[in-house]
Amino acid sequence: MNKNTLIGSILMALIVFGWMYMNKPNEEAMAKAKAKKAAALVQDSVAAAKPAGNLVLPSNVAPEKKAAPVLSAVAPAEPAAVDSAVADSAVADSAAAVAPKAPERRTVTVETDRFVMTLDGKGGKIKSLIVKALKDTAGNYPELFLDTAEGALDLSIDGANLSDAVFATDAPEWITVDSDTSVQFTFTDVHGSQVVRSYGFTKDGPAVRQENKFVGFTPSKYELAWNGGMKETESIPKSKGFMGIGSGGTYYYSEVIFNADNSVEREMSRDSLKRFNGEKSKIAWAGLRRKYVAMTVQFDEAVPVVIDATRMEVKDNEGDPGTYKISLKDDLRGSNTLAYNVMVLPLKWDELAALNQQYEKVIVTGWQWCGADVWFVWICKMLLKLLNFLYGLIPNYAVAIILLTIIVRAVTTPFTLKQMKATRGMAALKPQMDEINVKYRSDPQKKQAAMMELYAKNGINPLQSCTGCLPMLIQMPIFMGLFFVLGRAIELRGQHAFLWVTDLSRSDVVWSGISIPIIMPSGLAILPWIMVATMYFQTKVTMGSNAAMDPAQQKMMIWMMPAMMLLFSAVMPSGLVIYMIVSNIWGIVQYKLINRNLAPAGATSDKLKGKDVKDAEIVKKK
Repeated sequence: MNKNTLIGSILMALIVFGWMYMNKPNEEAMAKAKAKKAAALVQDSVAAAKPAGNLVLPSNVAPEKKAAPVLSAVAPAEPAAVDSAVADSAVADSAAAVAPKAPERRTVTVETDRFVMTLDGKGGKIKSLIVKALKDTAGNYPELFLDTAEGALDLSIDGANLSDAVFATDAPEWITVDSDTSVQFTFTDVHGSQVVRSYGFTKDGPAVRQENKFVGFTPSKYELAWNGGMKETESIPKSKGFMGIGSGGTYYYSEVIFNADNSVEREMSRDSLKRFNGEKSKIAWAGLRRKYVAMTVQFDEAVPVVIDATRMEVKDNEGDPGTYKISLKDDLRGSNTLAYNVMVLPLKWDELAALNQQYEKVIVTGWQWCGADVWFVWICKMLLKLLNFLYGLIPNYAVAIILLTIIVRAVTTPFTLKQMKATRGMAALKPQMDEINVKYRSDPQKKQAAMMELYAKNGINPLQSCTGCLPMLIQMPIFMGLFFVLGRAIELRGQHAFLWVTDLSRSDVVWSGISIPIIMPSGLAILPWIMVATMYFQTKVTMGSNAAMDPAQQKMMIWMMPAMMLLFSAVMPSGLVIYMIVSNIWGIVQYKLINRNLAPAGATSDKLKGKDVKDAEIVKKK
């Protein structure tokens, strides 16, 4: 090897070793590479363990739990064995890279022509609601939720409760709806899976379109919970009253309402927990109602929802019947979207009927007996239409009620006339009937034969006695219809009648400084006393014309009926009491006029329909 070759080889070796030295990785770079590799392994293992239906809640959502709940029955796969310090660092770096920054909790208030609704970023739920149709006499709007902190429509997915999870939104704090508007809230977990809750509003509609979209996972079950309950918007009587009268249960309402298999149900439960629709019938809508307002979840099609209701007592007002917190549970059946309408419904008949969902039945009946949900609802509908028609002629609901009463009593007058004639005929035959009862008291067959002979000789049909009940039978459903209509029609709320009556939907309390326990717990009212006086005279006139009734029984009825009605009328809506007063006055005048044209009643009467009163032949036989 010559000298030049040796020198060249040495120089080449030095160059190679120098290049290798200069490009040697340092310890920091090696550590970073190792950490990167470990992080990749952890990410791969997490991704492999994350099936559809997995949702991770942040640990600060449920501080009482040490570990965040994971909506998966599949346990996470064990990561590959790596250096513990490096792995911990990798996991921390991975979580920091994937986990979204906790959003700021915000509220969004939306005002439409019908209501003002506040949405809460905590849970993406409804926090507050006031209904413009419920403006009180002072110009204030009552809050609809009993507990605004709990709110309504909390969402749980496969058992994981999102009520405390913070949803992000970029909507402004206040929105006045002039055209269709949507507000969106988004919750994102550490995997990037999302629950998107959006609310769609119209300018003047009662429905809020609520859509829940599940992105990156597929849940199987859901639960909607209204934990805040519904607050009573009306004043409550101070005392529970007699036999529950005035307790709120009679005139103030707290009910779970739903439409199951095209049948509207109104349920009140005193149980701590009651389940409705446990048989899995299909429900079109379900929710809560108070006296003048209801709020429901209305599905696009009937679904087998199960309703759980728990009673919530109201401690600060003993007259309030309380409210409920309810939950709606169902399967998603493979869908990644849960959509429905949230209905805000002032109980105004025409508006409810226009929805074609049988909401109007919530106003008047939940009964199923004898087809009451058809014929009784129809009666109430006709009465309200007639009342509103009369109000259109004379814009005063008190006058409209008076005219309605006159129309009802005029229709029943022919039946009343037949009743009085039949009563007088039976009174004229009373001596002979008494004789037959005594003579044949031990022989029912002969007694019946003698009675029928007596009726035939004097032209009396014993079945005519049934006509005595006809006026009452005809008036009873009408009276009940008016009771529901006048007590529940939002049209009468805040309507001034005349003189001292300021609200036809409430008792006419003129002085709250004095109250009569049981009878008038809320204060002194005038109309009930007028009603009692008119009923006393009407009962006296009616009973006095019935000579066949026992005098002791007459005396009892004369006092008992007014006394019983006083207990009821003291807390009745003023509009209904006005109806009763006018009806009583009509009855007094009617009986006075009819009595003038009929033969005097009593045992001494010897004429009946122009014929001599004749004894039954069988009575005279020895």
